[in-house]
Amino acid sequence: MKMREESGRNGDPGYLRNEEYGTLATQRIAGHYRAILEALGENPEREGLKKTPERVAKALQFLTHGTDLDPAAILRSAMFREDYRQMVIVKDIELYSLCEHHVLPFFGKCHVAYIPNGHIVGLSKLPRVVDAFARRLQVQERLTVEIRDCIEETVRPLGVAVVIEAQHMCMVMRGIQKQHSIATTSAFTGEFNVEKTRGEFMRLIGRAAPVG
Repeated sequence: MKMREESGRNGDPGYLRNEEYGTLATQRIAGHYRAILEALGENPEREGLKKTPERVAKALQFLTHGTDLDPAAILRSAMFREDYRQMVIVKDIELYSLCEHHVLPFFGKCHVAYIPNGHIVGLSKLPRVVDAFARRLQVQERLTVEIRDCIEETVRPLGVAVVIEAQHMCMVMRGIQKQHSIATTSAFTGEFNVEKTRGEFMRLIGRAAPVG
């Protein structure tokens, strides 16, 4: 699948989005999923399942389309020189991803902060970067670090902080089946490795103490 972004009225590269599903990829995935349904003892020809393989093929391509995106390019598309050196936070970013171990969803909130060092980025670009990395087969630990490193390497700020709190369907629906378990991961660079700065960030996102 390709996510094609076009400039809209406000010049935002992501204002208009066209989803293009590869015909060959869709056919191949649908064929495999049809075989999976049969292996599960289902009848892929019954009314409720007849179009399911194609729907799943398109859904999987959408849910993993982040592999076709360049998160660093998203940030570079809206970088501006600005002499602002205080903390910038975008919190409670909705996050949806697929665990690569069972291809089951995990979802929750991502909190991102950085301290500019000569450049700022458009605020909408931080959620876009989160989404670009999340829309892949992932593990929460790697996702946290990838978001942090992308901002660090592209914007070169004085520090970056990323905290993700997510619920994993592989824990809720199968295995240990703990419905209210939340996994929290964090990654920090630069000034956020200082306890005072990290503590202020955690307080501002509504957390009492820094994540270890």
